Amino acid sequence: MNSKTILFPLLLAGGCSVAVAQSQRPNILVILTDDMGYSDIGCYGGIIETPHLDSLAATGLQYMQFYNTARSCPSRASLLTGLHPHQAGMGHMTDDRGEDGYRGEINNHCVTFGEALQPAGYETYAVGKWHVALNKGVEGPKYNWPMQRGFQHFYGTIQGGGSYFDPASLCRGNDFITPENDPEYRPEKFYYTNAIGDNACAFLKQHKEKMGDKPFFMYVAFTAAHWPMQVPEEELARYRGKFDEGWDVIRQRKYEEMVRRGIIRPEWALSEDPSVKPWEEVKNKPFEARCMEVYAAIVSTMDRNVGRIVNQLRENGQLDNTVIIYLQDNGGCAEPMSRSKAAFQVKVPEGERVAPMAPDELQTQLIPYRTRDGRPMWQGEVMPGGADTYVAYGKPWAWVSNTPFREYKHWVHEGGISTPLIINWPAGIVARGEKRECPGQLMDIMATCLELSGAEYPETYNGNTIYPCEGRSLMPTFAADDPDSERYLYWEHEGNRAIRSGRWKLVYKAAPNASRDIPLSAWELYDMKTDRTETKNLAAQYPERVAQMAAKWEEFAQRCHVKPWPKK
Repeated sequence: MNSKTILFPLLLAGGCSVAVAQSQRPNILVILTDDMGYSDIGCYGGIIETPHLDSLAATGLQYMQFYNTARSCPSRASLLTGLHPHQAGMGHMTDDRGEDGYRGEINNHCVTFGEALQPAGYETYAVGKWHVALNKGVEGPKYNWPMQRGFQHFYGTIQGGGSYFDPASLCRGNDFITPENDPEYRPEKFYYTNAIGDNACAFLKQHKEKMGDKPFFMYVAFTAAHWPMQVPEEELARYRGKFDEGWDVIRQRKYEEMVRRGIIRPEWALSEDPSVKPWEEVKNKPFEARCMEVYAAIVSTMDRNVGRIVNQLRENGQLDNTVIIYLQDNGGCAEPMSRSKAAFQVKVPEGERVAPMAPDELQTQLIPYRTRDGRPMWQGEVMPGGADTYVAYGKPWAWVSNTPFREYKHWVHEGGISTPLIINWPAGIVARGEKRECPGQLMDIMATCLELSGAEYPETYNGNTIYPCEGRSLMPTFAADDPDSERYLYWEHEGNRAIRSGRWKLVYKAAPNASRDIPLSAWELYDMKTDRTETKNLAAQYPERVAQMAAKWEEFAQRCHVKPWPKK
């Protein structure tokens, strides 16, 4: 590290601007979890045990109206770059749909956290799920992999999902590995959530030993709690029988607890979903209850690994001056993942056989047909949890995860886009356990990290023009809330679209295969102050507001490469 002292401005709680030496700038740890609902974790009204995240909230800040983009790839692109996902090239998933907003990977008109903070003197680490690159295979270019996009250290997966016991596209640095041939990490029992925690801790320990007080930025992206519902058997014990009452009773109880704790307002009615059948009509209740038991155990395992990372910071003497930011990539996932079928074995590819995999044999399949120890993979209504099962927890439990909101991952009603946001910084945030009602969006995390680090979002990078950061720093809210902010927030995913300003939100749910161009009458209008659960559509009462906000959304769509629409 350069021994020269460089001064950077920091805005601390209380509003005072001070200059601090490079060695005193905060470390930054951003933790992202996958396919979880707004009220899954304890401090947001959940019934799953998450004591470590709850502790970070109790000694930091909870943001109650923060938003993601409703889907994994777009959220990661937006978080990593500080842009709207279409500006970064990821309006959909990792497939090129022929338009600049839908290239299926982050483009060269943005910079990542690593590319922005490394020139400012930060050592940069990425651990876990990447999922913003087109090429995920052994052969082919790696120009959009973590090590080529500003991260100096990487352990994780390039693909968006896979088995927790044998994840597809597992890498260390730029090299594909397996749980059995990793030169640096071979636990007796491999489980990806634990591997992410273990490697994050190892990186932190190595950083302290080799680089001392040099500031670091670390991005930890868990795949928990994305399907498949897989977890070590010993993790299930605490949840046996906890969900036998069924989703109706549990969701109502969560809603009442959220109101009691002031997480939601009593005037917000509990939303409904007629497509979710009553628990009393469910035929295979043991299977359904087991799905939620496994899901809860996955979340608790993730939380324990967050605690281990925090404890490593404490052991390093770095906890006080580390900004810890926790959030989620989208709402609870209603995707069925073959749950509606009777139990069936995953099809074995022609010419292959179900046999143990060699230590150097790479896992490349999102849904593998066998486990590493040679057992067949099962889907459908098979009791989940083991490495040989591959199902989702299903729409009804996602309905519970998103309590009290409407819709799910994919859609931009509140259930699809609302995320917890916890920010903890002992040395820089005086407030403890306070809630913030100011609306915000993923791009704000980049803007916040830039202000914390003294880094700049460049106008050009490697000869490419860079779009300006779209976020707004959250640092002023460390000291005081800004609940009445009327800044515009925007969304689009798969034709679903929304815009919010202050108390008003305009939203549209796209029908399958419907035209992407819609009339004004298709929009819904909600008052987020009195009805954040979106149960009272006010569009007919305020046609001028609908027209004004729809026109504003159209401006966003043109400016940020939402349009032209992709051809497929």
